[in-house]
Amino acid sequence: MKPFALALVVALAAVPAAAQRHKLAEINTETEEGKMLQAIGTEEDAARKLQLMETFVAKGGQHAAAGWVLSQMQAGYLKAGDFDKTLSAGEKLLAMDAADNEAAFANLRAAEGKKDAALILKWAPTASTLARKAAAAPKGADESDEDHKYATDAASKADIYTEYALSSAAFATPDAALSMKIIEALAAQNPKSPYLDATLPKYAFAARQANAIPAAVAFGEKALANNVVNEDLLLIMADYHMNQQKDPEKVISYSNKLAAHLSAKAAPQGIAPADWDKKKNTMLGLAYWMQGTTYAAQSKAAETDKAMRAALPLIQGNDALMGPALFYLGLMNYQTGKGKPQQMSEALKFMQQSAAIKGPFQAKAASNATAMKQQGVK
Repeated sequence: MKPFALALVVALAAVPAAAQRHKLAEINTETEEGKMLQAIGTEEDAARKLQLMETFVAKGGQHAAAGWVLSQMQAGYLKAGDFDKTLSAGEKLLAMDAADNEAAFANLRAAEGKKDAALILKWAPTASTLARKAAAAPKGADESDEDHKYATDAASKADIYTEYALSSAAFATPDAALSMKIIEALAAQNPKSPYLDATLPKYAFAARQANAIPAAVAFGEKALANNVVNEDLLLIMADYHMNQQKDPEKVISYSNKLAAHLSAKAAPQGIAPADWDKKKNTMLGLAYWMQGTTYAAQSKAAETDKAMRAALPLIQGNDALMGPALFYLGLMNYQTGKGKPQQMSEALKFMQQSAAIKGPFQAKAASNATAMKQQGVK
């Protein structure tokens, strides 16, 4: 989690203060509303100022200055840590102006303040959509070049912050299904987000917790279509299709991608090299084993032999994998080793080793080893 703590500091520092979407026109102090606005403007006590603004909105909600007052109220509530009132003020502002990106962003910050992942999921996409529109908006007739640049920069940086908010919420929530939805929203918002890569292992973990493997497969396929490759998702995808036994080519494709990706990937930030090597070797062993098992089912002897030999040093100690790996190595070498004494001898050795491992392949391996010896294999 250390990288995200740093990201928070950077993200917060990068988002300028709101660019004052709502302006206060000249005040007519001859009217009751004008006198109230004047009192609001001169009040120095923050709590008293909020009370005066609440009174104004209650009495003059249709006044031209209502938007300005509500925006000041929302900022005041957010600063005071009153997140429910922040959200209420923001919803009123958005009801008045559906394009109010500043109100949406403040509501996102309030959702973060409440540590409410579901609310963050609600407000981050909204804040992003409106921020992007604001960043792309042309300069207003009464807007200076400097003000326009400030507003568009603030909107662009707010958009990036929404991605951080989603990634952070995905890690924070203990609700696996909600975590998946949040990461899906992040990927939909920006498939190339700098925050997405770190959340993908969390997505794979949450999918297993929520027993939502088909959803993880579909999500992983979308990620691949956007050239986003993650080993945890690839492993789920290959394993799923292997268990389904309907599309062996996908098993081969995903396990090949998994092996290639792992072989080229350095230890991710925040993971000790030794821990990464352990994870990488475990997953590589699984990738090669899935390839070998799938090739064996297709009677592709050379491919089975190559994949299982690559798997053997990586799956040592895992009898559930070693038993079938040795069995298939023995079987394929026997089938292609006729007239090759050394290969036949190796086939017998593999089969005997498989027969020594308890599991579903043990009896068949023992029977095959006996038959090989009866045929003169030594």
